[in-house]
Amino acid sequence: MTDAIATEPAAEAAAEEALLQTPFLRELVKQLRAQDTHGTWEGKRDITLLAPYVLSAEQRRALPMMGDPDPDTLWRLDLFHNAIGLCIERATGCMVSPMMKMSHEGFGRAVLTAGRLIVVNRHLRDVHRFGYASLAKLAEAGTKLVDEGVGMVERYKEVATYG
Repeated sequence: MTDAIATEPAAEAAAEEALLQTPFLRELVKQLRAQDTHGTWEGKRDITLLAPYVLSAEQRRALPMMGDPDPDTLWRLDLFHNAIGLCIERATGCMVSPMMKMSHEGFGRAVLTAGRLIVVNRHLRDVHRFGYASLAKLAEAGTKLVDEGVGMVERYKEVATYG
């Protein structure tokens, strides 16, 4: 019985490490670390840096239904979309530009473009509650958007490369 309890956290840690090796989460961690101009996060683990992107159901319920997003949340949202754009760039070789237009109430749109092609178009709402239920859900959401963007570039390559 003790061995089963001891191996459970080890299995959980191994699963987290495998998730951290997904291209999207690796890029998101790079984006976060690039923002650390004073070395504050130098000794911190990647999972610790990604913790603000994970909101449990209890944490989400504690947030009001309507609210203004704080600057840290907008910053995390921006880095999330930057990481998606860089993953698409790496996969396709086409430069991708993220743009975000947000109202102060937390509603808006995020668009990623390659050349004259919109590769990702997301309507955002309740941004003050931005986060995912788990690290796996974060990786899944980011990977899905990267795959969508890569698919658009591959489908319409001539538009994506036209400047």
